[in-house]
Amino acid sequence: MYERIEPAALDHAEDGTPFSRRFDDVYHTQHGAPGQSRHVFLEGNQLPHRWQRKSRFVILETGFGLGLNFLATWAAWRDDPKRCDRLHFISIEKHPFNATDLATAHQRWPEFAALSARLRAQWPTLTPGMHRLWLDEGRIALTLIFGDASTALAKLDARVDAFYLDGFSPARNPELWSAKLCHQLAALAAPVATLATWSVSREVRQHLEYARFRIDKVRGFTGKSEMLRGHIAGAPERAPAHTFREAIIVGAGLAGTSLAHRLVKRGWSVQLLDAADGPGQGASGNLAGVLRPLPSLDDNRLARLTRAGTLAGIRHLNALAAAGHAVRWAPTGVLHLARDPAHETRQRDLVDTQQPPPDYLRYVDQTEASALADWPLAVGGWWFPGSGWVQPPSLCATNIAAAGPALSVRYGVSVARLTRVGEHWQLHDANDELIAETTCVILANGAGIRHLEVAQTLPVRAARGQVSHLPATAGSAPQVVVCRLGYVSPAIDGLRSAGATFLVDDDDPALRESEHADNLAKLDFILPGFSRTLDNATMAGRVGFRPASPDRLPMVGAIAAPGRYPADASLDKVVREPGLYAISGFGARGLVWSAIVAETLASQLDGDPLPLERDLVDAIDPGRFVLRRARRDRFANDG
Repeated sequence: MYERIEPAALDHAEDGTPFSRRFDDVYHTQHGAPGQSRHVFLEGNQLPHRWQRKSRFVILETGFGLGLNFLATWAAWRDDPKRCDRLHFISIEKHPFNATDLATAHQRWPEFAALSARLRAQWPTLTPGMHRLWLDEGRIALTLIFGDASTALAKLDARVDAFYLDGFSPARNPELWSAKLCHQLAALAAPVATLATWSVSREVRQHLEYARFRIDKVRGFTGKSEMLRGHIAGAPERAPAHTFREAIIVGAGLAGTSLAHRLVKRGWSVQLLDAADGPGQGASGNLAGVLRPLPSLDDNRLARLTRAGTLAGIRHLNALAAAGHAVRWAPTGVLHLARDPAHETRQRDLVDTQQPPPDYLRYVDQTEASALADWPLAVGGWWFPGSGWVQPPSLCATNIAAAGPALSVRYGVSVARLTRVGEHWQLHDANDELIAETTCVILANGAGIRHLEVAQTLPVRAARGQVSHLPATAGSAPQVVVCRLGYVSPAIDGLRSAGATFLVDDDDPALRESEHADNLAKLDFILPGFSRTLDNATMAGRVGFRPASPDRLPMVGAIAAPGRYPADASLDKVVREPGLYAISGFGARGLVWSAIVAETLASQLDGDPLPLERDLVDAIDPGRFVLRRARRDRFANDG
């Protein structure tokens, strides 16, 4: 079910200290709050010493609050000439503040003004789940998790080097100090993980000790005589995900270029191969695509993934622009009209029940929907004000440009076969000539993945999609993206995109008058009577072939080796092809999936904390299909 986020309200105690009426407790001591952060959490975890000269260091905080501990840690990291290459800071908050209240609260600490401004510039909309922000030129990763801590920790995939335990007092907020939560922390601990907290509660000490932390009382900060610090005892080692830090990616569409960008930013050496003469020529080659989520009342996996993907996609587009690599896109807003009055009722009920932030999603009635579309409509629907259209080839090219010289790109290279030789994969063309070899290969070549024998366990199907290009004058209606069993874009370079068809296992690349007629019929369903304004425009458009999966979710991760699996096997029992990965199955949602799944796979390969919950990572794991086949085979045999 959807976990509705109730924002915190900024109040103050009589002495001016930020105060929570919900928990009847202060957010920090009245005596030098930055000093408390440094003494309790930084010094309590032996920082900055423990992160020095490391490639990566991971901190987990229970209770982001006003973000003071993060700002103090960020400042200490910046001031340390021996700092780690990349700092991951993960923080959980059930009741986050909005950016306006953070700005007000942070005025108390002018020494953090510049860092606060950078943080607030990326502050996410207050929706449940994970939000990864990249700061300080990609060297600081802040992963904010909005929601209940015990639920979040159970779904978190990370190896944590230091814990900041900083919830409200155990008497006011016992759930954040429970025995269950302490065991969840221990399960995430790296072999030499430490912890620190201002609390010296006997019950908290017992919970931590039962969870295998060795605890000591030490001197507290100012008016508090004692605090706790500790370290984990007996946490297991975890082998690195990939030691060579080199890869070949096959396919320069949205999937491949997004992953190449994320790996290069982690210091990987990457080759990008594509059979076409430039990026984004296949399924990613349309004039415009739609970037928006697909909510559901039960907040199912598709809804959560499209929400995470849309928000990550927007952050990625903004980050590229901030780095001087602008993509052709526009956050015009997306209007998702109801199919009929019954569907409109369900759309309204979802918004009433979930109460999402209005800057993310709100319901609009027929009158407001007509005004947004600048066209008379019969129904209302969902309005996503931060969403919009993106030109996919532009995003592909920009991903490559932003990756810089560490990314080698070769066009006109068609991979026909892969063979495993020792620890390396060899890539061959149709004449069996060797193209390249490497220890790690990621297949991101769209529907072409079906023709590679090493990917036979992936049930990828090609879906033909025809988009119609209609003449349009600048400023003509609609100036927002409108969807209703299809979509229509604003005018882009004198053309408007409308469509699209979705025909599985149809390999004909030619434009068809029948599908153009289908797109015009969809256009009239979206904007009644709109086709009459087109003056019998000549058929024009584009056909692409999108890789689709049976369950409408992408396939991202290590490719399963063929074989027989017991019906009760789990994903961790699936044998994988060593060093061989897929990022495929996007269907019609390439723009929605590309940023979040690229960050997920790059994190898996490099050993970073994952930006998605465990159950969502499992939901897109390519190995799921061999398990489903095993279960189907058992049921067939039982029958």
